[in-house]
Amino acid sequence: MFELADPWFLVLLPLPLLVMWLFGAAPMAGGAIRVPGRIGEALIAAQQRRTLDGGLRLRFGILWVIWGLLILAISGPRDLAPVSALKVTGRDLAIVLDLSGSMVRDDFHLGGEPLTRLEAVTTVGADFARRRGGDRVALIVFGSEAYYAAPFSFDVEAVARRIEEAQIGISGRATNISDGLGLALKRMAQSDAASRVVILLSDGVNNAGATNPRGVAELAAQMGVRVHTIALGPKDLTTAEAGERGVVDAATLRAISEISGGESFRVKTTKDLAQVADALDRLESTDSDGLAAEVFRDYWPWPASFAALLGLWLAWRELS
Repeated sequence: MFELADPWFLVLLPLPLLVMWLFGAAPMAGGAIRVPGRIGEALIAAQQRRTLDGGLRLRFGILWVIWGLLILAISGPRDLAPVSALKVTGRDLAIVLDLSGSMVRDDFHLGGEPLTRLEAVTTVGADFARRRGGDRVALIVFGSEAYYAAPFSFDVEAVARRIEEAQIGISGRATNISDGLGLALKRMAQSDAASRVVILLSDGVNNAGATNPRGVAELAAQMGVRVHTIALGPKDLTTAEAGERGVVDAATLRAISEISGGESFRVKTTKDLAQVADALDRLESTDSDGLAAEVFRDYWPWPASFAALLGLWLAWRELS
């Protein structure tokens, strides 16, 4: 909808006429030169012809247009344009990512090419984070220790970039599931979000830290935090041979989700991982309305620029 921000400036439009009426035309000062009569008559006739030709009228007309454009510019012409607001879900979502040494295994495939577990997780995980518009998303990474990699933020693009930049070894090479989940719960303890969710991904067995993962899951249930778990890897403890490395404790991850009221997922391929991301999108939907936002699009530069061009053209015409 087109409008003027300060329409009362329009009362200034007749100001030049008012000034001319109050003070009259300014007397023209200048010198006099005596010329022969016939030459003087010719000069006077030429001046009258210029006036009759409309040169003076054109000059005053352009000045009036310039004045009108300037008044229009300072009146603030603008258009009210509605803008889609960020959807706000009222949810805090923490992504807890395993960066233990086993994530270097290249037992995943994408497009026929081998892919490490970390590459698969960062590719799909970053895409998942970018789809969480409206959630406050945080990233916790863990190995031997747990670290807060990205604080809770509506800037999901920043969190996605941190996932893509994740490197094995920065948090140690062991698998401390308890501390990773515990740090997420600690950050959520002061949250007043209507919904608090943790997405925990691990490809190993809890072999570090002094706390039992099931005990941390019970704390999550007491806090009202849902924990969705993703067990990553082709083999788990129930199907692997004795002493085989790089297997995931799917049973413990499933117990964490059941205790906290979340869902558990088993991922053996890259396709499974993408399907899990889609399933989590459905479980924790972001389809909620945000606050309406309205932005003004200003048009004052157009009349101001046109006035400036007319002024330059008039000055050039007077001097030429």
